[in-house]
Amino acid sequence: MIIKLSAITDIGKARANNEDAFAICPNLLISNWEQEETASYIPIGDAGSIMIVADGMGGPEAGEVASHVAIESIKKSFTPDCIAQYTDVDKKKSFLKKVIESANNAIKKAVEFNSEAVGMGTTVVLCWIFGDMAYIAWCGDSRCYVYNPNKGLKLLTKDHSYVQELVDRGDISENEAFIHPENNIITRGLGDLDIPANPDIITCSVSPNDMFILCSDGLCGLCRDWAIERVLDHTYLDLERCEKELLKLALDAGGDDNICIALASVIKDNKDSPDVMSYKAKIKTFFRRLLN
Repeated sequence: MIIKLSAITDIGKARANNEDAFAICPNLLISNWEQEETASYIPIGDAGSIMIVADGMGGPEAGEVASHVAIESIKKSFTPDCIAQYTDVDKKKSFLKKVIESANNAIKKAVEFNSEAVGMGTTVVLCWIFGDMAYIAWCGDSRCYVYNPNKGLKLLTKDHSYVQELVDRGDISENEAFIHPENNIITRGLGDLDIPANPDIITCSVSPNDMFILCSDGLCGLCRDWAIERVLDHTYLDLERCEKELLKLALDAGGDDNICIALASVIKDNKDSPDVMSYKAKIKTFFRRLLN
């Protein structure tokens, strides 16, 4: 399979600075981090491809520092030599736990040298596509979805948040969680001086025509999943258009927060774009929209 990546961030309409950050690397074998998109679909290298999104918190500048420190720490961990040591699924999961813990320690160390940064932290979510598997690790409420034109949109992560705990206990519904006044309270993150990082790590099989979406809550906190899916249905053939329309969706919904979106589209080697949605999928999509 071959892959194309793209990412975008925006300050939004209400914030004075952007505390969101991202990084993408289409080919970890050569560590080509310094780009925001790939010009075309390229082979998934022997070390895989990766996307990272972080949403900083802690007030002006502190949150911005935390998200960038986390991103830079993770980038340093994903060297070809280091990746080569982890050869099976369990070892890769163990590696990701160490990567997140290292990022957490990097933020704590940054606080030691800057008293004004006390209390800063960040969420983080990463998606490492390696062969026909995706390895997803996260702390906080930044999310990872997978979309397929013939299967629709699926949320892969579960928010580490107060309202998600209420949902899990059956105290409120998913719809009530979306509009809950305390839906910005997270229960896990990076940078807490007293609590160790405790990321969740999952795997997901990768199929042709899958698109993986990472985002901060500047998108998923303002836009319902069905609205995100509707944009994807219309734009999945063009990755750059897709991310711009998702950004517009968030801004049109109020743009009250910083917005960060990273996308990875995977297709067959002999293709130059994703397959067109099947007729059966179009019918299912039509009725799904009616229900929403």
